Amino acid sequence: MTPRRALVCAFLGALTFSELLSATAEQTPLLRHKVGVLLVNHGSRSKTWREALLQLEKEVATTILKNHSVSAVKTAFMEYNEPSIATRMKEFDADQFTDVIIIPVFLTVSSHSFDDIPTILKLKEDAKSLELLKLENIERYQPRARIRISPMLDFGDILQKNILRRAGQLSKNPAEEGLVLVAYGDHTYEREWAALLKKSADYVARHLGVSGYAHAWCGHVAAYDPGKTTTAIESVLAQKKRVLVIPVLVAHDEMFQVEIIGGGVEKVPSFKERVVYRPDAILPDENIRNWVTATTATLVSAIKSSGG
Repeated sequence: MTPRRALVCAFLGALTFSELLSATAEQTPLLRHKVGVLLVNHGSRSKTWREALLQLEKEVATTILKNHSVSAVKTAFMEYNEPSIATRMKEFDADQFTDVIIIPVFLTVSSHSFDDIPTILKLKEDAKSLELLKLENIERYQPRARIRISPMLDFGDILQKNILRRAGQLSKNPAEEGLVLVAYGDHTYEREWAALLKKSADYVARHLGVSGYAHAWCGHVAAYDPGKTTTAIESVLAQKKRVLVIPVLVAHDEMFQVEIIGGGVEKVPSFKERVVYRPDAILPDENIRNWVTATTATLVSAIKSSGG
């Protein structure tokens, strides 16, 4: 674990089990627990992207609500869309929830998860986040309910299994194939993102036999440039006959999977014969549904054992 990663884990752990418990304790009735779950994602202008996250909510809600310890499951979009985090937290407060479990549906640590979400909830005062929220007109709100923030998807092997499954669907002759993973990326935590993708590529190599690997960013880190994807593909084609390109994005967004990644694929000479690409996404995935329900159960138990 890198020092930065350790710091992030320590921060999230502190928020989850200590600071967040006391952040609003004086404002919250402690007679009983009324627990809500809020799935938080980035938000997108793409309808298909939003629908995938709302579908995840529907799929996990049935299981989670069978446990009478949880009274509601909701989704919030951090940017671009309503319902926002502030909107949802106001709803929880209006319905007198004592505790809200926030599950960030993000791949790994980023400025959004480490800085923006706590700043929106007034649990942190990060200068860069405050400026971003102002520019994007994102409302901040300090909830009365106590907040627990869960770890993200990279805690465990969910992402590796997801990429292996999708690569296996595209592969025809692993010995002749290489792998390119394309993710959004993050300026501040680029090292952590790159390490996660490399870990996933190594997992595919061990289980499928596809070797030769490169990654590319498709978000603001790469200035949304399709050429970054092209460069990564060509670097693997220098060693391999064919390349499997996998989008490491939570849901499908036409701008990313079609215009940026797909556009980068089409710039490769003879791409139809040399590149295998499907503009899919991490969702839907049964393992992620199970991760959400298991994470919820763990944090519900922590709430009960806290005695608050």
